[in-house]
Amino acid sequence: MAKKKLFTQKKIIELYMDYVLQHNHAPKSIYLFSKINGFEEADFYEIFGNFESLEKAVFTQFFTNTKETLESSKDYLTYDSRNQLLSFYFTFFEFLTANRSYVIFALSESKNQLENLKKLKGLRYEFLNFIDQLDIEVMKIKNKQLEQIKDNVVQETYWIQLMLTLKFWIDDSSKSFEKTDIFIEKSINASFDLINISPLKSFVDFGKFLIKEKISMN
Repeated sequence: MAKKKLFTQKKIIELYMDYVLQHNHAPKSIYLFSKINGFEEADFYEIFGNFESLEKAVFTQFFTNTKETLESSKDYLTYDSRNQLLSFYFTFFEFLTANRSYVIFALSESKNQLENLKKLKGLRYEFLNFIDQLDIEVMKIKNKQLEQIKDNVVQETYWIQLMLTLKFWIDDSSKSFEKTDIFIEKSINASFDLINISPLKSFVDFGKFLIKEKISMN
């Protein structure tokens, strides 16, 4: 019978976060980190190539935990895209709040903000896929290249929105981060209202009617 591995990806992430919070800096080497926590250096390399890949995996794990929590709810599966995204935000930021000290450390560790943002690369990939799967309804464009550009713009807009919310949450000093909850609700609702296709469809239909009538009269 195969021996059950005690040091899974989730466990090593947990140990790494705990080390960082206790020492206020990352471990000096993978060898020392492994030795302190009672596993072989080779065990680490079976899961992560270096600390940088582990740091990216921390935020990806927050995303995974969020999705698993949401999908365990039967109600969530019946929600429309707006409410699924709202549910994602509220749940995701609950996980961030539970790990706030680490998140703030990780995103302010380097004076170079671009270095800090690299830790969100895995999260970005998963989040953009999530946005794509939500199938948020926007106006269709009968041009393959323009349609692809439009889809990319929609995804990037929601990624920027997530980053703005993250920044707001980091700066939020309200009780239980109540202001962040308000920010989430208002920003998500505003974004959906802006891309609401019903008024646009009506306008386009009216334009087509006018063009058709003008051609008929001529």
